[in-house]
Parts: sequence; structure tokens; C-alpha cells
Amino acid sequence: MNSITVNNLTKKFGSFTSVDAISFTVKKGEVFGFLGANGAGKTTTIRMLCGILEPTSGDAAVGGFSVMNEPNKVKTRIGYMSQRFSLYNDLTVGENINFFGGVYGLNGKELEKRKKWVLSIANLEGKENLLTGSLPGGIKQRLALGTAVIHKPEIVFLDEPTSGVDPISRRNFWDLINNLASEGTTVFVTTHYLEEAEFCNDIILIDAGKIIAQGNPEELKTNYIKHKILEIECDKPVEALEIIKDLSFVEDVSIFGNNIHANVADAEPIKINLKNMLEENFITVIRIDEISPTLEDVFIYLLESPTQPSPKGRAIVENQSSTLENGDIE
Repeated sequence: MNSITVNNLTKKFGSFTSVDAISFTVKKGEVFGFLGANGAGKTTTIRMLCGILEPTSGDAAVGGFSVMNEPNKVKTRIGYMSQRFSLYNDLTVGENINFFGGVYGLNGKELEKRKKWVLSIANLEGKENLLTGSLPGGIKQRLALGTAVIHKPEIVFLDEPTSGVDPISRRNFWDLINNLASEGTTVFVTTHYLEEAEFCNDIILIDAGKIIAQGNPEELKTNYIKHKILEIECDKPVEALEIIKDLSFVEDVSIFGNNIHANVADAEPIKINLKNMLEENFITVIRIDEISPTLEDVFIYLLESPTQPSPKGRAIVENQSSTLENGDIE
């Protein structure tokens, strides 16, 4: 059973097409990842699916209601947590919970019951009178998630929910997400942390408003990356990249953190050739290992050649936290 069905959903701003006739489905109770770089169309899509932004054409059924024709009914079935902190810093924890509970129509005993639940998942029992602005980032995010689902929505949209949160808090936040899904809530999440996408049941990769790939993490890594991947650690990665990108036996090459990933047809003989060639150019090679592809490898590969190979050696430099570009201004 599908919680979300999207058919040729399109959004144009003047002559610019932000979302270009995308179609997909999201199953009930799954964690669905929607990934793309800055400006890919993620936030615009979420705003349409939440009934906030009217599509230019196409439609989507969210919780059984049309976002084009019944946006107000859609809003009764969903929860939404934006990429920017959605609580009021000058209100106390309890006041924020009461406010959002009231917005979603809760009162009396039901509000008190759900309030206790929110305080529990945010680790804020007995701290209702703390100012929300004084809370650490990870606790704020847990509180924001609690208020987004205080009314037990069928579907919750999380737009970059862990942006700017430390790794331990991010992992704890994902434990909450998985618990929600296990209880039947459909979780639609965008993230620029590709290691987080490994926790999703299904993933879409979007670029320039178009879907370029879909599948679970394992399918994406096996269906799109056909070559072997060598990870090269050396003392001069930028100089090494310039050498490797012109080699005929290297299909593609990118810098990942302080290392280099090279796509090759056959790993073992090429490892020796690469080591010798780099050392002849006075580059110290610490190691060359064959590794399993990551979602980051898949994403870079698809961006480089979604329909045909791009000029070989166009380096994409990623930082060590394995992220896409921070934020999503669309």
C-alpha cells in the first residue's frame, strides 16, 4: 500500500523548471530518502507534497488526497519538520509542545498524553520550563521531531532534519526515525549526509529537477557502479589526481576527503601500475585498496554521466563528512 503516489509533478518559476515531471511512489511505513545537491529540487518537491506550494502541472496523492485539488486535507494527514529550526526559541519547552499540539487540534487528556511522549523522546522529562533556545542542537531536533508528529500523522516530512547536528545526536535522531517507521508512520526525509541515506528503505536521487536513480542502497550500488573502485591514500592527492585522470585504464576519478577514488576495470594489475607511476612522479603512496562502492560514489558517478560519459577526470572534491552541498535553497 502506498502512502504517496506522485505523477508527473512539475513546478516552474517563470522560465525556470525547479521540478521536472517526476513520478514515484512511497510505501506505507517505510523510510524514504530523497537525495540531491543544493538546488536539485528537493525542498520544492516537499513543499508541493505538503500542500504548501501549488504544482504547475501533474499531481500527487498524499495520504489519499490530491495536493493539487485537496491541499488542506493533505495537511491533516502529515507532519512537517523544516530544515531550519522550526520551534520558538523564546518559548519554554512546554509552551512549544502546547502550541504545536493546539495547532494540530489536540487538547485535554490527549494533549497531556502526547506531551509526555514528546518529553520522553527528547529526554526532557521534568524540564518543561527550560527556554527552548537554551537547548543543545541535538535535543532541539528531537523536540522538533516530537512536535511534528505529536498528532500521530500517517506521513512525516523531514527536510534536512540533522543539518548542523553532531554525529552522535544524528545517530540518535535516526533511531527515533526508525522507531516511527516501525510503528507504521511513513517517513519522507531529505538529507545531504550520504551515510545517513544507508538507513533508508528506498532512495531517489534527483538532479536539476529530474530523477536520475531510484532503489534501495544495495541496488543503487550494484546497479550503477559496474567498475572496481580503488581508494588511493598518498601525500599529494591533488597532484596525484592530475596524473591519474589522464590514464587510459582509469574510467573516472574523484577526490574523497584526503583520498582518491578511481574507477577501473580490473583492480589487481592496475594497483601496481598506479603505485609505480605515482612514485615515479615523487608522490608517496601510503596504500591502494579495492573498496566497496558507497552511495557517494554512486551519486558522483550519476552526476558525472547520467546519460553519457562526461569528460574524464573532472574532479569533484568532497569533504570528509561525506556530504552533498549543505542546505537546499530552492
